[in-house]
Amino acid sequence: MLTDNPVNPLSSGIPFGVAHNQHRKRVSSLRSGGLQKRTQNCFFGVETCAELVWEGWEPGLEYTKSLILRNIHGKLQKLSFRPPETKFFSTPFPQTILLSPGTSFSLPVTFQPLEKSEYVDTIEFQGKEGTFHVSLRAVIPHHALEFPDTVMLPPCVAQHSSQTSFLFRNSSKLQTGFRWCVDPPFQLSPETGQLKPGEECRVTVEFKPQQAVVYQAEACCAFGDDGESSCTVLLRGLSKYPHLQISSMGQEEGCKVLEFGSVAVGNSLEKHFEIYNLSTVSTTFSLSWLRRPPLMESVFHCDVHEGKIAPHSVLKVPVCFSPLTVDSISVDYLCLTCHGAVSGDLLKVSGTCIGPIVSLSTSILDLGCVEEGTEVTHNVQIINTSTVLAHYQFDVDTGSHSVFSVDKPCGSLPGSSKLTLRVKFRPHHPIAYHKTMTCLLLHREPLFLDLIGTCHSEQLKPAILKPRHLSVYRLNLLRGLTCYPPDLLSALLEERRLKLDESGALQMQEIPTEDTNNTIPLFKPRSPLDEYFHVNSAPEVETELYNTSNSTRFPIPHVTVQPSELIFYDGPASKSVSITNYTKGKICLMWSHGAESPFSISPLSCELGPLKTTAFRVTYSPNQQNVFHGAQLECFTFYKVLKDHRNVEDQTLCPPWCLIVRVSGHSFQPGKEHFIPNFSLQHPQVVFPALKQVSYRSILLQNTGDLPLIFRLDPEECPSACVLPSSGLVPPGSHQILMFRCTPSPDHPSSIPLTLQLNASPNHTQVLNVVAVAEKLSMSMEEGGSLFFQPTALGSRSERTLWVKNLSRVPVEFKWRLCGSDQGVLSVLPDTDILQPNESKVQKWSFAPKEEMMYSMKPSLTFWPVQTPQCKKSRLTIKAVGLASKGSLQAEHPVIDLGEVLVESCKSFEVPLLNDSPCAVSYFLTTQQSVTDTGLLEDMTQDPLVLEMDNVKGTIPAECRLPIRCTVKPARRAHYCWTISYHILSASGSVEGEPQSICHVQAEGVYPILEVMDVRSCGNVEGLSKLQLWRLFNLDALNTYLRRDPSPSELTFRVPTRHSFRHCPSIFTSAMMDFSFSAAPLGSDPTSILLLFKNPGSIPVEWSFLFPEDQQIELEYWAETGDFSPSELHLMKIQEHRLFSISPRSGKLQPGQQRTVQFTYRHEFVGTDRLPVLLKLSHGREILLNFTGITVERDRRYIHLSSNRHIFAPMVIGGFSPPKQVYELYNAGTLPVRYHIDTTPLEELMEENFSHPILQCLNPGGEIEPGHTTLVEWIFSPLEAKTYSVDVPIHVMEGDSMFVTFEGQGFDERESEPIQVQDGRITVPCTQRIPLPGQVVFLSEERVCFGDIPVCSRSTRILFLTNVSHTDEVLYKWNVTSTECQKTVTIRPERGRLAPGESVLCILTIQTSGSPAFYQQDLLCEITLVRMLAQYHKDLRQWEEETERQKYEFTLTEKDLLQTKQLDKCTQEGALFGQKTGTKKYKTLPPIRSSDHAVGSPSPRPSRAEQRAQQQIGQERRRRPEPPRPTLLHLGVTARSHSLMEYQTHFPTQFSTHYINRSRQAKHSQSGTGESCHHPADLPPLTLGLERDVITHVLISLLQSLLDEPQFQQSLVEGDTEQVPYFTQLRPAPALLAQTLPRSAADSQDPVEMSGVSSATPAKTFTGNCSTADRPKSECDRESLKELQEEIKMKVQESIRRLPEFCDLLEDILLNTLQNLMMEAFLGELVLTTRPRIIALPPSSSRKNSLGSNRQSSAESNKEQLRPLMTSPTPYRSTQAIVSTLEPEQ
Repeated sequence: MLTDNPVNPLSSGIPFGVAHNQHRKRVSSLRSGGLQKRTQNCFFGVETCAELVWEGWEPGLEYTKSLILRNIHGKLQKLSFRPPETKFFSTPFPQTILLSPGTSFSLPVTFQPLEKSEYVDTIEFQGKEGTFHVSLRAVIPHHALEFPDTVMLPPCVAQHSSQTSFLFRNSSKLQTGFRWCVDPPFQLSPETGQLKPGEECRVTVEFKPQQAVVYQAEACCAFGDDGESSCTVLLRGLSKYPHLQISSMGQEEGCKVLEFGSVAVGNSLEKHFEIYNLSTVSTTFSLSWLRRPPLMESVFHCDVHEGKIAPHSVLKVPVCFSPLTVDSISVDYLCLTCHGAVSGDLLKVSGTCIGPIVSLSTSILDLGCVEEGTEVTHNVQIINTSTVLAHYQFDVDTGSHSVFSVDKPCGSLPGSSKLTLRVKFRPHHPIAYHKTMTCLLLHREPLFLDLIGTCHSEQLKPAILKPRHLSVYRLNLLRGLTCYPPDLLSALLEERRLKLDESGALQMQEIPTEDTNNTIPLFKPRSPLDEYFHVNSAPEVETELYNTSNSTRFPIPHVTVQPSELIFYDGPASKSVSITNYTKGKICLMWSHGAESPFSISPLSCELGPLKTTAFRVTYSPNQQNVFHGAQLECFTFYKVLKDHRNVEDQTLCPPWCLIVRVSGHSFQPGKEHFIPNFSLQHPQVVFPALKQVSYRSILLQNTGDLPLIFRLDPEECPSACVLPSSGLVPPGSHQILMFRCTPSPDHPSSIPLTLQLNASPNHTQVLNVVAVAEKLSMSMEEGGSLFFQPTALGSRSERTLWVKNLSRVPVEFKWRLCGSDQGVLSVLPDTDILQPNESKVQKWSFAPKEEMMYSMKPSLTFWPVQTPQCKKSRLTIKAVGLASKGSLQAEHPVIDLGEVLVESCKSFEVPLLNDSPCAVSYFLTTQQSVTDTGLLEDMTQDPLVLEMDNVKGTIPAECRLPIRCTVKPARRAHYCWTISYHILSASGSVEGEPQSICHVQAEGVYPILEVMDVRSCGNVEGLSKLQLWRLFNLDALNTYLRRDPSPSELTFRVPTRHSFRHCPSIFTSAMMDFSFSAAPLGSDPTSILLLFKNPGSIPVEWSFLFPEDQQIELEYWAETGDFSPSELHLMKIQEHRLFSISPRSGKLQPGQQRTVQFTYRHEFVGTDRLPVLLKLSHGREILLNFTGITVERDRRYIHLSSNRHIFAPMVIGGFSPPKQVYELYNAGTLPVRYHIDTTPLEELMEENFSHPILQCLNPGGEIEPGHTTLVEWIFSPLEAKTYSVDVPIHVMEGDSMFVTFEGQGFDERESEPIQVQDGRITVPCTQRIPLPGQVVFLSEERVCFGDIPVCSRSTRILFLTNVSHTDEVLYKWNVTSTECQKTVTIRPERGRLAPGESVLCILTIQTSGSPAFYQQDLLCEITLVRMLAQYHKDLRQWEEETERQKYEFTLTEKDLLQTKQLDKCTQEGALFGQKTGTKKYKTLPPIRSSDHAVGSPSPRPSRAEQRAQQQIGQERRRRPEPPRPTLLHLGVTARSHSLMEYQTHFPTQFSTHYINRSRQAKHSQSGTGESCHHPADLPPLTLGLERDVITHVLISLLQSLLDEPQFQQSLVEGDTEQVPYFTQLRPAPALLAQTLPRSAADSQDPVEMSGVSSATPAKTFTGNCSTADRPKSECDRESLKELQEEIKMKVQESIRRLPEFCDLLEDILLNTLQNLMMEAFLGELVLTTRPRIIALPPSSSRKNSLGSNRQSSAESNKEQLRPLMTSPTPYRSTQAIVSTLEPEQ
C-alpha cells in the first residue's frame, strides 16, 4: 500500500513513506544466478548456456537435461568434450561434434543423485580456438525473502513516537523463521515469527527519537531454519522539536492572561484560550496547574489535561471559574508543557468574586406604646442593591414565644430588588420591650434591627422607651455605666459626680472639660458579627472570645443565661436553665409564654438581686408523636425600678435586655425511624483566612423536602470553632444560615471535621471540614532574591525584571524601600502594590550608575496583610549588584598555576585577556613580582623580574579575546607569584586611574631531587644487615644533601661536563660524604651494594655518577707531561683495574619513577682504595662521594669499624637503671678474631667522677667468627648534664690495635625533652623494595621496631614469608646471630618448607631482660631451593661412589710421592698453627706461599702445563660437591626497654598494654641489680653455658624420679595420717594468722620462723583442733571441719592465682591461643569475619545430674584425705601438695 506523505526536506524527492511495489528485492541463501532465466553465453563462436541447474529433485531418480550448442560462427566448428568427472553426472560416450554454421547440437546430460546435498561438476569443451567449460549444478531448496529496500517513517516530534508498516514475503518453497534486530530509536513488531511458502507478513515500525535529527538505521532480519541467512532494510526517520504557543486576550510581562472579571459567589463562568501548534509535526501537550499555597481552595477548573494538536492547527481549551469567597481575587497559573520541547508557556487566570449588598430601610423600629392584650404592625424594607442573589434570614422565633415577629423571616432577594416585611408587636406584660433582631446574610455580615415598644396596663405604666434612649444607652454602655441601676445613676447625677454630655449621655465628672479626651469611651464598639455572637453566645463562649489583655474589651454581659441551648432528643423531659445577674441592681425577669407550644417554662417571672443566680425549669411536652419541634424562648430582664415611671428619670432610663434560649426536640418513639432529610449544603468546606485573628464564615443549609428537619452541630467536636445557631428547626422549603466564628492558629490541623446531625439520627449526618490554620506570610523571588545587572557604562541605564510571588493565602500589600545612597542609582516600578494569594508580578528595576564602582545594594521588601495593616510587618531583603565601568579587562583564568619549573629554565604560556565591555579598551600591562623562599617563608621583592610579556601595550576591540605571550625563568628555588595589572589608556595615550589587577600567575622554582628508598647487599657483604649498610653508605646524610639547594658553584656546569685537565678534577661542591664498602679478604667475591633511587619531585631528573676520568678533558699524547703524583697514580690504578664500578652510571627518572643502581667493589689488591665519585644531577646538586674499600690479606686478623667515633644515646642524669647500649665490631677477615677492650680509660673516667661508673663495658673481650658481627654491650650512666668523651683502645690478638672515641651526653630531665625511642626506626625502610637476582622468597617486613617497652615484658609481631616463585619449592631456616639474641628474640616456626606461591606466618617475640637495654638484633633466614639441594645430594652420592672406586684403583709415580710429602708437611704446619691460636672448631687453609719459597725438593720444577694437568687431575679426584649456598634474608629487630618506674613515668598510657613477667622480674631482683652485678668471691656465679645446663638437667631428673617413686608417694600419704606430736608449734599457722599476715611476709618466712610464730599463740587455741582423732566426732565437729577445709581451699586457690608462675602460665596460654587463631586465619581454616554460631547447651539440671554422682563419690573419698591436713605434724607443706589433695570445685 502506498501512502502519500510530505517530502523529506533533507533529501530531494524521497517521500516519507513506504513504497512496497516500487523498491523490492529478493534475498536468498544462494547466488541469484540459479534462480533467474538461463543466460546464453558465446564461447569462441559457439552459443550455449554457462551452466545447467537441477532443482526439485529427489535422491535415487534420474533427471536429464539437454545442453544446446549452436554455431553462430561463419565456419565449421569441430568440438570435442570431456565428460563430467563425478559419477553423478553422465553424458553419452565422448565423440567429436561437428557444427556447421547456424546449426545446433543437443547434448543430453543425466543427473543421478544419491543423497540430499548439492552437486557440482563441469563439462570441458575443446575447439580449435580454445577451451571453455559448462558448469553442472544440482541445488537443494533454499530460503528466500522479498522485502523493500527502504522504509521511510513519518516525521515525529522529539521524545515522541510515530509508526508505519511494510510487507515482506517468503518467496521460497520452504517454511522459514525470521528474527528482526534493529538499533534504537527504531523498534519492529513482530520481531520473530514463521512464514509458510508464499506467505506475507506485515511488520510495524515504531520510531521513538530523542533528539531533533535525521535518523537512519539498518534493520537486520535473520531467517532460515537456524537463522543462517540474513538481510537488511534501511529505516529512515525525521524528528523535530515541538513549538506550542498560548493565545489569549490579555498579556503581562512573562505570561499570557485570561481575565474572568467579576463573578457572583456560587456562580460559574467559563472562558476559552487557544493553543497554536507552530511546528510541522503533530505534537502532544500537557496542561498542569502550578503549585499553589497549601490549603488554598481551587476555584479554577480545566478539564483538558493533555492532548494532541495537528501541525499548524489551533485548539480551544475551556477554563471554568467558580468563586467561593466574597470580595476576593483569585489567581492561578496554567503551565503548558510539551515533552521534548525546549521551553513551555504560562497562562495566568484571574477573577473576582462579588457578593450581595443588602441593607434595611431603617435600623430602629419604634412600635410605640401598646395596651396590654393588643398588637401593632409596622413595615420595614430589605434592599439588595447588587446584581447578586442574596439569601437572608431573621434570627427570630417563628412561633408564639416571641413578642416581635416577622411575616417573612427567611428568603431570597434577587439582585437590584427590595422586599417589604411586616413586623408585629404583641406584648404579654406591661413593661418596656427592646430586642435587637439579627438579619443573617449569606457571605455577608449580618444586619441588626432594633425593635422597641412599651406595654401599659391599667395598674402599671412604665416609662415609654424612645429611639433616643437607645443611642444614650449605647454611649453609657461604652463608658461602663449601664451596670448601675437608674436610681443610683440619678443620685450620682444629683451629687454632681456624673454629668450629662452634649448628646445627653452620662459622663464622669472627674474628667476636666478642657481635656480633649473626655469623650473617649471606656470600651470600643463591637462589629456586627461580634455583636451577634455576643448576644447569642453563652458566657463561657464570651469569655473565650474576649479572653485578651486588651483594656478596651467588653465586660461580661449584664445578664446571662446558661445554657443557651436545650436539646430534647429523648422524648418529653424537663431541663433547667440558670440566669445570672452581673449588674449592681435588682432586676426583674419576664418570660414570654407561647400559646399551644410544646415548650413551657416555670416560673414565668421573678426578681433577682445583684450578682445572684436563679434557675428555671423548661419542660418539653409534645401533644402528638413523630413531630419535630423548635423554638426560641425569650426572657426580658430590666431593673426593678423601671416598673414605675415615677421611680426613674428620663436621662437615666435603661432599656431592657432580651435573653434567648434555643430549644429543639422530637416526639419520635424509641425504635421509630426518623424522617429522611432532603437538604442541600452549599460548600461543606469552611475555610478561614490564614491570619491569627477572629474570622467569620457562613454556609447555607436548605430544606428541599416536604417535611421539617432539625439539625444540630456538636461544639465539642471542634472547640476552636463556634457555630450559631448550633441547633434548630428548618421548615419545609426554607433555609438556615449557619455562622462560623474561629481564630485560626498555627497549631490547628489542616482540616477539622465537624459533624452536622440531621433529624436527630446518627444515620443522617454531613461532615463539615473546617480549615482554620494560621500561616506566616511568605513571599518568594526568582533567582533566590538576587538581582544582578550587567556591567553598565556611566551615563547609561540597564534594566532587569524580577518576579515576586505571594505564597500566602491572604492578600498581601508590599512596598519597596531603598537606602538613601541607593535611591539615585536604583529604582523600581511599581514600588508598592497588592499581591493576591498565589499571584506573581513582575517588578521592573532600573540601574543608572553615577560612579565607576561595584554597586552592592540591599533593597528591602516590606509586606503585610491587606486585612490587618496595623499588624507587625514582615521584611525581605534582596541583593542587587551592578557594575559601573567605562571599560574593563579580565583574564580568562584569574589564577594561572604553572606548577614546578626548573630553575634557570624557560617556560612559556599565554594569558588570554577578555574585553567584555561594549567598547574597545586601550591598555598598558604591568607586572608585580613576589618571591617567597620555601626556607625563609618571607616575601623577597628585591629579586629581578623573571617574567617577560609580549604586547605590553595595545588595544582590544569590544567583546574580543587577545592572548598575551609570557615567559618565566625562575632564578632560584622559591615560590614566585606575579600579579598582572592593566591601566586604561585615554585617547591621547595617557594612563587614567589606578592599575587594575586581572590575573595572578604562580610558579614554583625547583631543582631536580633524588632520594634513596632502599639498600641491599649481595656478594661478599651478604651477611651485613640493612642498618649496617645504611650506616656504611651514610644514606641519611645523602638524602639530606639531595634535598638541599645547590650552591652557585655547583651550578658552574649544569650538566655533566669534561672540564679539567688533571687526573684529580676540581671540586665545586662542599657536600662530601663517604661510601664505605666495608672490608673483605683478598680474592673474595666482589662487594655489591644495590641502591634504589626515586624521583619524589614533579620534574624529570637526569643523574650521573662521574668518575675522575669522566670529568677529565682528553689531551693529545704530546700534551701529557708524564709526571704524576702518588694520589694520581693511585686513582689511575683504581680506574684502570675497575676496582669500583657503578651500573648504570647515568639515567633519567620521570616523576615518581624508581631505578636500582648497583655499586661494586672488587678485592684484587691488598690495602685501602679510595675513589672520589661525583654524583651530578643535571641542573641540580653535586655531591662528592668518597668510595672507600678495604682489602685485607687472607691470613690477617682484622676488625672493621664502620666509624672510629661512636655516640651513645643521651641519658638522663640521676637514673637508677641506665640501659645497655651496643657497639658493633665486624670481622672482615677469614680467620676468627679475639679482641680485648682496654678498660683503663674507663677506670680513669670513673675516678674523675667520684668513683661513679660513667661508662662500663659489660663484655670487654670475646671472639668474632669470620664474616660475623659482635655487639659490645655498654652502660652509659652520666653524672652531670654534659658531654663525656673517652678514647678506648681495642686490641686484636695477632692483629692491629685501634682507638675508638666514645661520646655520650647526659641531660636533665626537667629541662630537656623526655626520652625517645631508639633511632633507626623511621630513616631505614622497613620493607624490601629491591629484589635481588634469583630471589624467590620475600619478607613482609625487614625491620621490626618494638619501640619503648618495659623490662621483663614480652612483645610479639607477625611476619610473613612468601615464596613468589611459581615452580620452585624452597626450604627456610632462621638463624640467630648471637647468644644474647637467642635469649631475647625468638621466631617460630624456625624452619620449614614453602611450596610455590605459598606464604607462611612467622611469629616474632622479644622477651626483655630485667635490666633496661637497647636491643639491636639481626636475624638471618637461610633460603635454599629444594631442587638445588636434591642435585647436591645426587652429586654427593656420585662423588662418594667415585671416591670409593678410586680407593682400589690408583697409580703410583715419583711425582705423586713428592706431592704427598709436601701435602703432609703443609697439613702438619696447619695443625701446629691451629694449636697456637687455640682454634679447634674451624680448620684453616694451609698458608699461601709463593712459588719462590716452596718447600725444597731435589726434583726439578715442573712446567706450567704439567702443573695445570696435575691440578685438573687432583681436582677431578678430590673435588667434593659443595652444598648449595643459601640466600640470606635479614630481619632487623630494634627496641629499647625501660625500668618499670621509668616506663610508668614517661609512658603512662602504654603501660597497661604490656604484660610484666613477675617471675622473671623476681629472678632478676634476687640476682641483684642486673647482669652487671658482682657475685661474692666465695660463691662463684652460675654463668650461662654448659655448666648451668648440666646442673639444671641433673636436678630436674632427680626431682622427677623422686616424684615418680611409689614409696615416696606412700610415705607422704602415711605422714598425713600420723598422730600429732607433742610439739604443736611445728604445725602450720592457723588460718586466721595466715589471713592477717601480708603475702610478701608469708612468702619470705622460712619454716623456722613459721614455727616461732605459731608457738607464740596460746596452746589452748590448738588443743581442741590438734587431737581431733581422740575426740568424739560429733555432727558439729564435722561441720566446723568442713567449713575450715573449704576456707583453706579457697585461700589456697587464691594464693595460687597470685603466684607469678600461674600468671605467666595464663599469659602463655592466651598468647598461644591468639597466635594459633591468627595462624588458622592465615591458613584459611578460620574466617574471623564470620558471624559466630550459637551453640545450645543441655539444660543445667541434666548436667548437674550427670556430675552429681561423680562429685559425691569424689567428695566422700577425699573427706578422709582432707582431715589429716589439720593434724599433720609436718612443719611445712608445699602449695602443690595441698592443691593435689583438694578436689577442684565443679
